[in-house]
Order: sequence, then structure tokens, then C-alpha cells
Amino acid sequence: MPGAADEHKRPVLVHIVADYGHGDLAFAEVVQRIRTHLPDAEPVLTPVPAFATLAAGFCIAQLGLNAAPPGTIVYHNVAPREDDETAREENAGEALTYARLPTGVRVIGVNAGHALSFVREAAEELRLAAAPDAGSQFRSRDLFPQAAAAIALGEPDAPGAELDRGSVPAVPDGRIAYVDGYGNLKTTVRADRSGVEDDAAVLVRVGDRALEATATTGTFAVEHGGISFAPGSSGWTTPDGQDVRWMEVFLRGGNAWEAFGRPPVGTELTVESR
Repeated sequence: MPGAADEHKRPVLVHIVADYGHGDLAFAEVVQRIRTHLPDAEPVLTPVPAFATLAAGFCIAQLGLNAAPPGTIVYHNVAPREDDETAREENAGEALTYARLPTGVRVIGVNAGHALSFVREAAEELRLAAAPDAGSQFRSRDLFPQAAAAIALGEPDAPGAELDRGSVPAVPDGRIAYVDGYGNLKTTVRADRSGVEDDAAVLVRVGDRALEATATTGTFAVEHGGISFAPGSSGWTTPDGQDVRWMEVFLRGGNAWEAFGRPPVGTELTVESR
């Protein structure tokens, strides 16, 4: 019979942010391994494009810097192994890191590209994790889940030395950070720094394609078929109380990503007044 402690045990929400691909076997294998070490894990899968560390970082912050159930973990793995272009010994790659956010959410994953950029300043702790960075091609299945479980269970030696925050790049301005299922382009342009006036006619240029749009305070404040450049649904409040909201390119009744020629995450975006 289960004891009283078991009756009140809550599942641990574990967001898995990775570039394995929609429905890829890799997601199933990682979930299986995480559940082996954390039987109470309740996994939620969030795929991002291959090697898109900027998209991963955006998702990590959106999930980690907003209200979440106690014990929530964001487990991420987008590791292009671009930190060293020479031949790699034993499939070595970027080191595993641990961050504790003001919301109580714990973030565990590799320090690759912009994966930690959005939480770099907000994190109350930012450390290396006690896990090998070599020994498997599939480190997020074979090596990292046990380290993540050790952190989740509060084992004292699980978090390692502090990570130099200066080694984490800043969020690049004026880029596509994430493309949602509707084709909306979520950008790294902060709403309070967009530099455009409400209801102004603007020209949005993404890569080599430019389309007319309207700068608005709400995405739906344009007619059907119109494009708005407006504060989107993504953002969070910083520890010092600042409201961070990110601008979004939205095609009402259509798909902005398609309209702009399917630009990849990281593509530069500029907005000019007409």
C-alpha cells in the first residue's frame, strides 16, 4: 500500500526543448531515460528547428520565466557542437549547465549558442552541471538525464562551478527567434524598444523579402489579409519588475512565415517607417 508521502507526491513537469524533429524517435528515447531516473516526471515536448539555439533559448525563457508548478524543469538539448571546429574526441560537445530561475524553475541543458541568452541575467544561479561532456553521440539520452535527476532530487554535488555569464552571448537584436504553428514570426525586438509609432505604416524586411505592414498595439488590429507588427503573446516580467514583451509579425488570415519565404530562425529583420 502506498504511504502518506506517496499519496501527496506530485508529478514533476519536465519540458523537453530539443531539435530532434517532430515525432522523432529521439524524443521517445529521452523521455524513457528521464522517466527511468525521475519516475514522477511528466514530460512535455517542444521541438525547435535543427541547431536553432536562438529558438531554444526563446522557449526556455518563455517556459521558465513565467509562472510554473513547483519543481518544474526545463531540459534542453540543441547542441550543434560549434564551440570547437576541430575533430572531436569521443563525441565531446558543449558542457551541461544548470540554472535556477526566480520562478523556481530549474533549467538543465548544454551551453550552446544562444540557449541561455534570454535567462543569462535573470538566473539566480548559473552553473556547470556534474556530467561528462563526452562519451556518446546521443548525450541527452545516455549521459545527461542522470545528471538532471540528481539536480532535481537536490543531490549536493550535482551543480558544479559557477558559469561565467560573460561566456553566454547576449540576445541578438532584430532577429526571428521562433515561428509558431500559425506562421507568426516572434522576434527579438522588444516592444518597449521597437522605435515605431502606433498605427504607423512600416516596411518589414526579413532577409531579402520586404512587405508592407502596420505597427499596432495588438496583432489583430489590421484587416483580414493585412500584416501587423505588434507586441505578441510572448514575454515575461524580470526580477526587477520590468515587463518584457517581444514584437511579432502577424498576417491576419494567413501565414507570415510563408509570406516572407519561410525564413529560418535567426534571420535578420528590420522595420522601416513608410
